[in-house]
Amino acid sequence: MTASGVAPPEAPAKIIFGKYEIGRLLGYGAFAKVYYARHILQGHSVAIKIISKAKVIRGGLVVHTKREIVVMRRLHHPNIVRLLEVLASRSNIYFVMEYAKGGELFSRVARGHLSEDQSRKFFHQLIFAIAFCHARGVFHRDLKPENLLLDDSGNLKVSDFGLSAVAEQIRSDGLFHTLCGTPAYVAPEILSRKGYEGAKVDIWSCGVILFVLSAGYLPFNDPNLMALYRKIYLGEYRCPKWISPELRRLLSRLLDTNPETRITVEGILNDPWFRRGDLNAFDIISLYSRFDLSGFFNSTVKARKRFVSAGPVDAVLVRVETVGREEGLVVRRRLRSLKGRGAAAVEGWMGNLIVWVDVYRLSPELVMVEVERGGGLEAARWSFEFWREKLTLGLRSSVSEPPTPVCATSGELSSGPSTPVTGGAKRIGSASEPASPVYVEEKVMLEGEPAINGK
Repeated sequence: MTASGVAPPEAPAKIIFGKYEIGRLLGYGAFAKVYYARHILQGHSVAIKIISKAKVIRGGLVVHTKREIVVMRRLHHPNIVRLLEVLASRSNIYFVMEYAKGGELFSRVARGHLSEDQSRKFFHQLIFAIAFCHARGVFHRDLKPENLLLDDSGNLKVSDFGLSAVAEQIRSDGLFHTLCGTPAYVAPEILSRKGYEGAKVDIWSCGVILFVLSAGYLPFNDPNLMALYRKIYLGEYRCPKWISPELRRLLSRLLDTNPETRITVEGILNDPWFRRGDLNAFDIISLYSRFDLSGFFNSTVKARKRFVSAGPVDAVLVRVETVGREEGLVVRRRLRSLKGRGAAAVEGWMGNLIVWVDVYRLSPELVMVEVERGGGLEAARWSFEFWREKLTLGLRSSVSEPPTPVCATSGELSSGPSTPVTGGAKRIGSASEPASPVYVEEKVMLEGEPAINGK
């Protein structure tokens, strides 16, 4: 206890859970502190957010904290800080996260404005990350340079989803109504208190961030909070003379005070300034590509493949999930209402379906696996490396005897639209299955979630 009778902040143990060595303090807030840490056995660096259970309960933030866990577990993307695991002690919750060695993007901007090429690079990465979030029903609602981190290669990482919202929170009018965000980055419709769309307020904040990167200062700024809000509401800002006409036009569409006419993600992707330098769909897909793009339109690749693998069904789905996550993709597992059948959707960074995997029980030891490729450029990009050479071989590696094809499927790869895969009850099956539908519920994977109320 201190002389004032107030207990000092709890100092973290040097080593927690027998595997993480706690280092320097990286940052702190009202309810949490973030420390640098090192995995003792594997040696890699992580950031650990330590949240006080008592403060969470006193502040009425139990549901809020659980939501943050759910949100971060949904988001596996090269430009989003990844949640590695969640641990808990009697008094604290520990978010073990990817460590961004380059620090905050804010520190780069504090030294002066960036060139338009540098701003464009970071803006590309920001938009790809936000598009990925929105495709999964997640809205950040507190985007600002302080929440944008850099890895050791200088790539952007979106962090701090503490104020994020999910589609399930939308009211019957289709809008959010919670007041949140940082004053200088908040959208005018939030100030009106009439409800707002999560995607559109994120786009506004992206516009403020792009302005800050390119100009070196905030578009809306005033020491008087009410005067600041008035400038935001009226859209009063001035661009410095070095900003190009193309960028000015994009900023005016991002900072449109009318959310109905504000530019969308699709509009941004097609904007001339965003696409400058001959950026096309192939460039967008391959920005984070680690593989040769040959094989995009390999006519010998079939759209569907079937083979026999060692069972049981759940073990095969776990293998699909493991292979997908090793490649940085998102895998959503679904269990069918009919016993002995299961499925998994593997999605790319922009939320598109890459492959759909159906698993059918043949015997206690064997299952039939049907792998069907999704449609579109991103699926074509991944089908050659991931679908054919990683997923299929990965599954076949678990077969106790040489795999025997069940049947051959004719037809070339289709470039047509695929069936979207989202949460909720969905029909699973291929055209060759009976017409009677089989429905499933997506299972929110929260195994190992620490009890916040309990001890």
